[in-house]
Amino acid sequence: MSPAGATTVLVIAKEPLPGRVKTRLTPPFSPAEAARLAEAALADTLHTVLALPAARRVVVLAGAPGPWLPPGIEVVAQGTGGLDERLAAAFGSCTGPTLLIGMDTPQVTAAALAPAMGPGGWNGCDAWFGPAEDGGFWALGLAEPDPDLLRGVPMSVPETGAVQRRRLVDAGLTVRDLPPLRDVDTAADAAEVAALAPGGRFAAEWSRLARTAAR
Repeated sequence: MSPAGATTVLVIAKEPLPGRVKTRLTPPFSPAEAARLAEAALADTLHTVLALPAARRVVVLAGAPGPWLPPGIEVVAQGTGGLDERLAAAFGSCTGPTLLIGMDTPQVTAAALAPAMGPGGWNGCDAWFGPAEDGGFWALGLAEPDPDLLRGVPMSVPETGAVQRRRLVDAGLTVRDLPPLRDVDTAADAAEVAALAPGGRFAAEWSRLARTAAR
């Protein structure tokens, strides 16, 4: 595990259960296969989080932890309500610089997060924003967590990222951007993301399922 730093890292996640995660992957995959891909994506994400110089490493979980959870990651329960409320509650439970990422970008690397996680990551910076290629966002960092910066932002729509970033700017925050990443939502997304990170657990699971489907 990397040494401790100043920033708390949160991963917002669902327990990877068939029928509850990655439903847009079915078809072509079965609910059980989609859940295995989700578990692999979460495991890769947490592996990256363990490599970061963080004050705390936390998975904000809807459901129960399983064998995919490595040592060194705290678990806290998600709040209730819509996704904006659950994200707001996650930030509201933290003090000091906090960076939240999702479980749908298993290609994320410590290098991609280095601008926010480095020693000077918060110098002259109030917020970090990681745009997703589908119009959402895969990362959000706040030097001073404020739940009201997330409440009311429409989630899972094409303008989610634009609205969230504008909320930060309108609050007078200095915002810096992380590189855009592609979320795994569809089978096409999964194929592209697996190719971007061929050495990960997600890519291995994708390859296994693709071979099975080709038989």
